[in-house]
Amino acid sequence: MEPPRSPGTGSGAPADAEPAPPGGAVEVLLAFLRLGLTSFGGPVAHLGYFRSEFVERRHWLDERAFADLVALTQFLPGPASSQTGIALGWLRAGWRGALAAWAGFTLPSAIAMIAFALGIAQHGALASSGAVRGLKIVAVAIVAQAVWTMSRALCPDWPRRVLAVFAALLAFVLPPALGQVGAIAVSGLLGWWLLELPARQAVAHLSFGVPTATAVAALVLFALLLLGLPLAAALTHSPLLHLLDGFYRAGALVFGGGHVVLPLLQAAVVPGGAVSNADFLAGYGAAQAVPGPLFTFAAYLGAVMDGRLSGWIGGFAFLVAIFLPGALLVVGALPFWDSLRSHRSVGSAVAGVNAGVVGILAAALVDPVLASSVHSAADAGLALACLALLAYARLSPVWVVGFAALAASVLAS
Repeated sequence: MEPPRSPGTGSGAPADAEPAPPGGAVEVLLAFLRLGLTSFGGPVAHLGYFRSEFVERRHWLDERAFADLVALTQFLPGPASSQTGIALGWLRAGWRGALAAWAGFTLPSAIAMIAFALGIAQHGALASSGAVRGLKIVAVAIVAQAVWTMSRALCPDWPRRVLAVFAALLAFVLPPALGQVGAIAVSGLLGWWLLELPARQAVAHLSFGVPTATAVAALVLFALLLLGLPLAAALTHSPLLHLLDGFYRAGALVFGGGHVVLPLLQAAVVPGGAVSNADFLAGYGAAQAVPGPLFTFAAYLGAVMDGRLSGWIGGFAFLVAIFLPGALLVVGALPFWDSLRSHRSVGSAVAGVNAGVVGILAAALVDPVLASSVHSAADAGLALACLALLAYARLSPVWVVGFAALAASVLAS
């Protein structure tokens, strides 16, 4: 049977584009390394970059499949954009591809944060420079384009448009983590209850190839570490185990993106004296000026802290500690998600969730993306210029990012 075809996106993706054949881990590493060096703007913007790169440009999957994957990662705790990247890497090249995707997307910012921790505090003004201002502004264009194209594909009728608006309102009025999770949950329930959609055929070319035994092992390991680390820390009174437990729990239990994890990390490292509050806040400021996931702030903390682990070794150790639970969860969930989505009721619920994702993206476009990036008429003009380059000139996001950084630097001079 011919696989389903992507709906038209209006932004350059051929409507009948076939998924690209499987590739190798090196290809995955290089693709995600480029994104890891250029993906500014937080998790919502990252999803926009992923969509441009892997749906429109490389055709690794279609619009609907990408939205399904985003819906899954929104359901799971942890860094949603990194979990999406891990799943895309596994789709392309198995477990080696998943590891390559994580490494390519994560290591550039992690290395930058460790380097900052080891002695480049004199560059603390980087976060307020003209170039970084441009990088924040280009995120507005990336997210706006993603909201527009995904809304056309995922909200084709009025019930789903209403669901998207309702999800956006929930995201606005509730606290960030609760608003996001609540909007997804309510959208799924309303979709299951209200939407009458035909049963979807399983999409054979989208099987992620995660064996059931591997998925179960990942979920068991996730639970064992979640329960075992605090128990081992309590029995041994080991400061190192207490810290590892704090980082693991932060990655395992937090919904709502990288910013939500910061209070948990502060509680894990500041009261015990591993990191001073001043150093903690300095690292947080620097984290705003690097691309990639904000969870790489853990690498900075691991490098700057006093204790048995510090420097490069500490940075990478705590980086793994905070990302490991999210990786285990997404690997554990993939095969079950793939088998469930063909059921009629699950398909209706997923359609509702997809509409909710559009609403959450729209809410995030307003706050924090617009609210934290556009402060003047010049900022608004630059954001519109970037959107025109993306949507009409169809330039690669990499070139648009460079243009925004250069233009904002000129405006600031």
